[in-house]
Formats: sequence, C-alpha cells, structure tokens
Amino acid sequence: MAAALQDTGSVTPKRVAKSEGKAPSKTRAKAAANTPTAFSREEELHAYREMLMIRRFEEKSGQLYGMGLIGGFCHLYIGQEAVVVGMQMAALPGDQVITGYRDHGHMLACGMDPKGVMAELTGRRGGLSKGKGGSMHMFSKEKNFYGGHGIVGAQVSLGAGLAFANWYRQDGTVAMAYFGDGAANQGQVYESFNMAELWKLPVIFIIENNRYAMGTAVSRASAQTDFSIRGVAFNIPGEQVDGMDIHAVREAGRRAIQHARSGKGPYILEMQTYRYRGHSMSDPAKYRSKDEVDKMRNERDPIENVRERLLANKWASEEDLKKIDGEIRAIVNEAADFATTDPEPDPSELFTDILK
Repeated sequence: MAAALQDTGSVTPKRVAKSEGKAPSKTRAKAAANTPTAFSREEELHAYREMLMIRRFEEKSGQLYGMGLIGGFCHLYIGQEAVVVGMQMAALPGDQVITGYRDHGHMLACGMDPKGVMAELTGRRGGLSKGKGGSMHMFSKEKNFYGGHGIVGAQVSLGAGLAFANWYRQDGTVAMAYFGDGAANQGQVYESFNMAELWKLPVIFIIENNRYAMGTAVSRASAQTDFSIRGVAFNIPGEQVDGMDIHAVREAGRRAIQHARSGKGPYILEMQTYRYRGHSMSDPAKYRSKDEVDKMRNERDPIENVRERLLANKWASEEDLKKIDGEIRAIVNEAADFATTDPEPDPSELFTDILK
C-alpha cells in the first residue's frame, strides 16, 4: 500500500510555469510572482467554521448511515473540505456550482440549510428534494447549486452547459464544475473541454484528485497522472494546487475565476487532496494502509492547519475554538434530529415533479 502512495506522488502543489515537451506554452498557467495572499482574522475564522461544519456534518452522516437511517450510497467529504470552501471564498455571488455524488460539502459551502440536506439523506419531506433524491440528487437554484450527480462525469458536460447559458446571457457569472480523478478519464469530459475552449465559456473545471477514485491508485488507472495538463490538446490552461491548504486553494481559485470571467475561456484546477474515509460508506478502503491515512490526518489536515494559525496569531484561544465547535455540533445535532423525526413523503409524491 505504501508503494501505491509513492506511485501517486505527494500532495505538493506544482505550478505549471512553462512549456514542457511539445505542449504549447499558452496551455500552461503562469507562475505567480507572490505567495498566496494572507488571510485576515475574519477570513481564517470563516474558513475554520465552514470546514468544521462540513466535517461535523459528514461525521454525523456516517453515524446515521451506520444506524440504518440513511439508505443507498453515501459518499463522505471528510479530508477534502479546503477545496470547496476555498473556491467559494474566491467566487462571487451568482457563480454556480455543480458536482458529482460526493456532494454534501459543496451544498453546505454554498449555504444550503444543513437540516434540508440531512433530511434529504434520510428521505424525509423536509429534504431539499422532498425526500425523493437522496444523497446524490439535491439542488438549490436559490444558492446556485445545480446538483450532485450520480452518473460519473455527467456534471462536467452540464457545467459547460451552465457556462454556455452565462456566456449567452452575458451576465458575468462563472460556473464551477467539480469532478474526481476517476471521472477525469471519461470521454464526455474531453468533449466538454473542446466546446468550452472553442466558445470561450466561463467555466472552471475543478479536478478533486484524492488519489484513489473508487479504490484504484491514479498511477494504476491513468496514463497521465498530471491532471492539470489534461486540457493541453484544447489550449486550456491549468495548474496543480495543494488542495489541503485553503490559502493555496483560494489564491488559485481567484486566478482561475478571473481568467474565466474576463472572457478568456475555461481553466483547469487540479486540487491535490485526500479523503480519509472510503469511496463510500460501504467501502472498507483496504487498498491503502492505516498508516498512510493517519499520516495525512496528522500532518496535512486542512482544518487543523487553520486552527494552528488562529492560535499562533492569537486570533482565537482554545476556549474560543471549543465554543465554535460546540455551536457547530449543536447545528448538526438539530439537523439530525429533524432528519429523523420529519415525516416521510406521501406516496402521491411519486407522481410529482415529473417532466411530461
């Protein structure tokens, strides 16, 4: 298992600064002259709260699944929190998000109600899809969240479609399409790349490379493991980002979003991240060692890194952070209580929300 980790490389950002081999230079992102912009106290606290909310929500989701209160598949986002929170910190109101089935964190980062998300997981009336969608099918037009999608890679084409609508309306908004290292090998991804660059669509393709897709190391599944250059054939610039560092994520997000919003077309961000749990709750994750997971948790955890900065800068005390954790746990517990007591949908709901 250690060999698999070595094959896939470490979670270290690699900026693409110049042309390598035969790749034209315009397909590569220019190296930034400066280090990521420092966060203010308010920004660090915001990042801490948002990531901790996702972490505690996902932990509770895992508990409810283990109790048999969540059926079907359930894919947890634990470990990857810095990616979506950092990107949301770089986005502007009106920018859209679409993702795959590891989607609870994206919903929460977009500001969707934890009670509505949790109630959908348990199939209750108060769920964001009225209890009919479950973990992989929730949406919120109000929050510009266009769904988690159960078909691998489907959201990439749909994300390009969102960007086409933005381009057509000339409304200045950007679509962010999230997908994993496994989905990056799907054919429709490259059709979407081609169309997005051809029409200069305002879309960011965010590849959340957590190293294992469903359970196979990227080195065994991908001939090209540098996902940031997957757009080379289409002249789409890209870069690798340390997805465990929210500072690096926000900085890269700002560059990518500015590129797309200014009319230059799509941009690829490969977020090098890591999930602590299995692919889904039914995955024992025997394809990697416990030592590997523990090392990532102990040395690279995105929430702990922010916590340490808050303490080191004296922007918060241990007591302050415990209070924040307590407040978030209370919100999550309230969501869980609602999700286990709210009524199930009436059988008549089977015949509503159907396109005729």
